Amino acid sequence: MPNLLPRTLEGVIEKANSQFSVLILTGPRQVGKTTLLRMMAERMGPRSYVSLDDPLLLRLAREEPALFLQRWPPPVLIDEIQYAPGLFPLIKESVDERKGKGLFWLTGSQSFHLMKHVSESLAGRAAVLQLQGLSLRETLGQSRSVIPFLPDSLPAGDISLGGPALSWVYERIWRGSFPAMYGEESPDRDLYYGSYVQTYLQRDLRDLTQVGDLTVFMRFLRSAAARTGQLLNMADMARDVGVAPNTVKHWLSMLQATGLIWLMEPYHTNLSKRLVKTPKLYFLDTGLAAYLTEWSSPATLEAGAMSGEFFETWVVAEMLKSYWHNGRQAPFYFFRNKDQKEIDVLIVRDGKIHPIEIKKTAQPSRDTVRHFLAVANLRLPVRQGHAFDVLSRCHPGLAGGLSESGG
Repeated sequence: MPNLLPRTLEGVIEKANSQFSVLILTGPRQVGKTTLLRMMAERMGPRSYVSLDDPLLLRLAREEPALFLQRWPPPVLIDEIQYAPGLFPLIKESVDERKGKGLFWLTGSQSFHLMKHVSESLAGRAAVLQLQGLSLRETLGQSRSVIPFLPDSLPAGDISLGGPALSWVYERIWRGSFPAMYGEESPDRDLYYGSYVQTYLQRDLRDLTQVGDLTVFMRFLRSAAARTGQLLNMADMARDVGVAPNTVKHWLSMLQATGLIWLMEPYHTNLSKRLVKTPKLYFLDTGLAAYLTEWSSPATLEAGAMSGEFFETWVVAEMLKSYWHNGRQAPFYFFRNKDQKEIDVLIVRDGKIHPIEIKKTAQPSRDTVRHFLAVANLRLPVRQGHAFDVLSRCHPGLAGGLSESGG
């Protein structure tokens, strides 16, 4: 295979393959799911490969699932498994009969539908992992140094950016994280994202729902991208797009199912009823969001009205990848009460809270973390917190282009 950037998830896949009969890798299209698994198959032993993007093979899988699995027995990698849900019961039968490990590797771009069938047929038999686009450290060839982010467990050392931090960071934000953008011959950015959007509309949406007017749906996509890093207001989006709020809710669930957005839930307990309960929306690939909102260059994005929201989105996505690419769930919430005291991210682990503030500034101050004291009312121990900002040198724990301050 061509020279490929190593992925943090490789070690997790090896471990899951030795413990489970079925490995399921989910994530958006073109983040490298198939490439990663085929590369690992070369390393770990022979494995046949079949893609359900092929109409003839998909027809066979749907109409004759038993014959399909006879033709491609394990060990096998089946791509885009969500197109043929009828395979899941037969995969279960095969797993129970053979009682081996690493028999089936499956990929899918629609996590909601996969989880439904896994819970029905493969509970206890399958490891489910999530893959997003390249993390910053993966683009730098440092995938093995990525650990689940906590402020008090940052590795030592700096990343030299080789230039002004602000322009370097926003070039990364504007370019996005799809592996194709970091190849030896990376495509034209606008042509790539234009093709990606069309592929998404034509292939994934046809299976998730019947969208009558693609123009209206494109308006919805742009509206969602323009709200990245902000509280989700479905009524406001519905007015902008010209559809009913229930339609917006359904379409947002589709974006979640295909891994394009993530909704960060607010942290609240029965003791904190004054807290806001509306989630925040994050477009997980900032390059795609910048394309949809028509920022023509990194410089215009950095100088624009949404520069702070895009910086926050990029940081949150990097933190999420540090967990997901290590096979962990991300225990992230945000905090906002009715007194307008807000903290961008709360990491809640082992009964302790780590407050995180994300600001586009080169001069962080105590005012940046003034709301950290508000979490004292949550009655959980508060550990070290951090504010992340743009500086000329950066700490490598979360992502390049960031520096830590606050305590």
